[in-house]
Amino acid sequence: MAKLLAVNVGMPRDVSWRGRTVHTGVWKRPVTGPRMVRRLNIDGDGQGDLAGHGGEQRAVLVYQLDSYRYWRRQLNRDDLGYGQFGENFTVDGLPDDEVCVGDRFRIGEAVFEVTQPRVTCYRVGLRLGEPRMASLLVAHRRPGFYLRVLTEGHVEAGDDIVKIADGPEGMTVAEIDALLYLPGHPREQLVRALRIPALSPGWQTSFRALLDQADGASGRAPGNAGLTSAAGPPPAWEGFRPLRVTRIDAESASVFSLVLSDVDGAPLPAALAGQFITVRLRPAGSASPLVRSYSMSGPPGSARYRISVKHEPHGAASTHLRIRVRIGDVLDVAAPRGAFTLKAGDNPVLLVSAGIGATPVLAMLHELAGTRSPREVWWLHGARDGTEHPFARETRDLLARLPNAREHVCYSRPAPGDRQGVDYQTAGRLSLDLFRRLGVPRRADIYLCGPPSFMEHLPAALASSDLAPAGVHTEVFGAGPAMTPGLTDAPRRPAHPPAGQPGEGPTVSFARSGLTVAWDPAYGSLLELAEACDVPTRWSCRTGVCHNCESGLLSGTVAYSPEPIDAPAQGNVLICCSRPQDAIALDL
Repeated sequence: MAKLLAVNVGMPRDVSWRGRTVHTGVWKRPVTGPRMVRRLNIDGDGQGDLAGHGGEQRAVLVYQLDSYRYWRRQLNRDDLGYGQFGENFTVDGLPDDEVCVGDRFRIGEAVFEVTQPRVTCYRVGLRLGEPRMASLLVAHRRPGFYLRVLTEGHVEAGDDIVKIADGPEGMTVAEIDALLYLPGHPREQLVRALRIPALSPGWQTSFRALLDQADGASGRAPGNAGLTSAAGPPPAWEGFRPLRVTRIDAESASVFSLVLSDVDGAPLPAALAGQFITVRLRPAGSASPLVRSYSMSGPPGSARYRISVKHEPHGAASTHLRIRVRIGDVLDVAAPRGAFTLKAGDNPVLLVSAGIGATPVLAMLHELAGTRSPREVWWLHGARDGTEHPFARETRDLLARLPNAREHVCYSRPAPGDRQGVDYQTAGRLSLDLFRRLGVPRRADIYLCGPPSFMEHLPAALASSDLAPAGVHTEVFGAGPAMTPGLTDAPRRPAHPPAGQPGEGPTVSFARSGLTVAWDPAYGSLLELAEACDVPTRWSCRTGVCHNCESGLLSGTVAYSPEPIDAPAQGNVLICCSRPQDAIALDL
């Protein structure tokens, strides 16, 4: 019979890591005597990062004595005491390749249900002093697992572990873990996993995404749809290719459009509504190229690409495009990318934008108008005044082609000549309260894009309201939000070259951050270089498992060390475990 060898608890603490401070609860120690296990925790225990650990589905973490023995041999370690893997229960028995998700056990006075494998992150390696540990736990199929508390009660080291129910599909923890993280993702196994009621909601969401991918419903490139939404369809070409500027149009006082065509006149590969392209510029006197991404604003599927750019007074790239570029000039352009694309369906569509954020949703409006979609379509746009209202006539012409379309425009500071009821409807800004007053439809697909101030609160407000159960989709201009789990002193500074002497390696361009620097082999990975430059990044495992760091590789090639557990989507890269082999550009 399986037995509870140790009950391990520990409250979160601040620890030093690579010159930073991490708030973590991974330090667990055995305690003596009975401990009360409650719905969310064990008395005396806590988690530092509730986004990734803890909660009802992850109340108690279990690890096995057999796995301790295994790692002592593999790592040549004799200092691994109970609690070292961050677990609450150290047990003799209950191996990952035998325990099934949905199994129920009685331990002492309490009853538990297995909900999911451990989600490995860098902090287990931090505790063990082994940076590869997150990857090793998955690759060696020894992750451990979480329990949900069905009946609260006291437990104590030495208690017997009694199995009282079997998981309905008989899928082991090791099988479930491999289904998400390892290559393959067989469809029949995904269907089985989704039939397990006890499987935690987060893992169910991941498996649904993988099932959609297997069924071809997502239109995504190969990659792991269960771990990241970073991938759209595969890019139509690798790196940059020359495209000729064939038209330039003024759209407002500060916005202008460039139409780009193949230099030989051939049709360009079709793009999806909402995607962007990346342009590499080489201004005279500039020490390194300027790499910038711009959403396409023209009809999807066109033989030419149109981008629309806001001229920023101190923007090097937008100034070069506006002042220096002329019809007939040739620009280096990377293929259309992005997963912010119009989804098929019958739900109402809300296209919500402010300022230059109109560009990707304008392409979506072109797609809807081109097919005379019967869907209910709302165009909701915010601008400062009439002089800063791009595409006003174009959007009205497109909306007139749709049988169920409505428009509402807000000017935050209308000019004396702006006509309320003609040029705009409301003096003010777009807001959740305004949407409620307008009676926008519920069960809508909502697409939002705009400047940082616009995107700071509105997407979250809509997502938490009753207006958008079908989903809120967002596109962010510039660098996206960072995810640095556990760090308490993450900087919020503009991207900058790293401290010290410039490297002598190939150039690394961070397109969204507007920064190009030289690689220095002293950095262990592209992630470490990005952190040294304060480029916002997203990561968790730092060893090629979780795919949180997956980013677009716009050009160039990389080498991996260690190799990822599962490969990223075509045209993407895992920056946590890769280094550049030549000049590269990243969508960061």
